[in-house]
Amino acid sequence: MPLLRFDLYEGRTDQELKALLDAVHRAMVDAFGVPERDRYQIVREHKASRMIMEDTGLDIPRTSAFVFIQVTTRPRTIAEKKAFYELTVAKLEGSCGIAPSDVMINFVTCEDEDWSFGYGRAQFLTGEL
Repeated sequence: MPLLRFDLYEGRTDQELKALLDAVHRAMVDAFGVPERDRYQIVREHKASRMIMEDTGLDIPRTSAFVFIQVTTRPRTIAEKKAFYELTVAKLEGSCGIAPSDVMINFVTCEDEDWSFGYGRAQFLTGEL
């Protein structure tokens, strides 16, 4: 059920995007233990002049391979979040050649009543999920 939004610089091929999305999905499944088909991903590509992502003074080098991942999810433990951070950068580096310095991740947490997957029902509250 986590919703993952990806903001990245334009220019990747469809195959590169698929590899990126697959790698992050594997990290999410491993870190959170969600079902394999629990996959909600949105990609937004930006011209370099439309996205500025600096390093907050941490001396983290950024390149055109930079990826920002926003995870909207039910509450997760600190251990799950740390596992996701570590697995994500490892899988992106291994599968896509994206340096860990080019990956930024942000969590947005919401409660069960904040989700409706269709039919105007809150499936977490109705017991359907």
